[in-house]
Amino acid sequence: MILSCNFSPLPPKVNYSSFPRTSFSPPKSLVFSSAGSNHSPRFSKILPFLINRKKGHLQICRSSFNTQSPQDPPLVSSSSEENDLLADGGNGGDGGGEERDWTTSFLLFAFWAGLMYYVFFLAPDQTPVTDVYFLKKLLNLKGDDGFEMNPVLVAEWYIMGLWPLVYSMLLLPTARSSKSKIPVWPFVTLSFFGGAYALIPYFVLWKPPAPPVEESELRRWPLNFLESKLTAAITMAAGVAIMVYAFSSGGDLWKEFYQYFKGSKFIHIMTIDFGLLSTFAPFWVYNDMTARKWDGKGSWLLPLSLIPFLGPALYLLLRPSLSAAPIALAPSSDEA
Repeated sequence: MILSCNFSPLPPKVNYSSFPRTSFSPPKSLVFSSAGSNHSPRFSKILPFLINRKKGHLQICRSSFNTQSPQDPPLVSSSSEENDLLADGGNGGDGGGEERDWTTSFLLFAFWAGLMYYVFFLAPDQTPVTDVYFLKKLLNLKGDDGFEMNPVLVAEWYIMGLWPLVYSMLLLPTARSSKSKIPVWPFVTLSFFGGAYALIPYFVLWKPPAPPVEESELRRWPLNFLESKLTAAITMAAGVAIMVYAFSSGGDLWKEFYQYFKGSKFIHIMTIDFGLLSTFAPFWVYNDMTARKWDGKGSWLLPLSLIPFLGPALYLLLRPSLSAAPIALAPSSDEA
């Protein structure tokens, strides 16, 4: 191997015999050997360089295989940069992986904690008996007693039953965490009962990117159901019917619903849940879109995803299937 060094002009010859002799020898880990020898992993990346400290600067000798173009920055760094290089084990300062920024997770957790405090201690609770009655009527646990439920409340109740299905289709499998052992399915299951209050903790713990999906997994439950265009079409149709039912109600019924919202803890919490699910949905639409490499052709759907429920449901209907999308698909175990 040929070494070409960018040394400055040699200083005048110095009589080194006047200096006291020492028994110091250069460390063996930096001594060049034949190409076939084995080196420790820490110094394997800096073996092509000969490091010579002089007056606080780092002077580097490069091998003939590592040529530098005129556009590259000069291969001269300060002594602190050399220490960083050695401290990082020659990994260029990245430490062998990207360090995760926990700021967003911390802020999201703080938001969730404050939200739960509000739900349990600060939300209005003026009609607890009425809340139990409404819940029994919506669950069909109470017979026909002549009382007609507010259609806006009924529509919100049924749309809240569809939101967890939409999030299941958005989070599985493209929002799974490859850098964490925490699965997404328990949070999705709990969202059928707790809505966004059960999903936000997973958003805090989420560590992208998603792991590769096996082709055989697409043919099994639940992905065969969640990836089905029939499922997306039925969800979209049901959502449109519910929205039409709600907005066809008169203004007086909306005012009545607003009065319920101000006094009923059950309706108050459910309405906030609807708003949270609508707020987080565009982000997960974008995440699923980029995972399927469809963020170019499908970018026009991002503004539409801001429409509560209908926007994300439309995206689920039009998005490409995982089998057709050019994402990382792992070979099935029977084919390996």
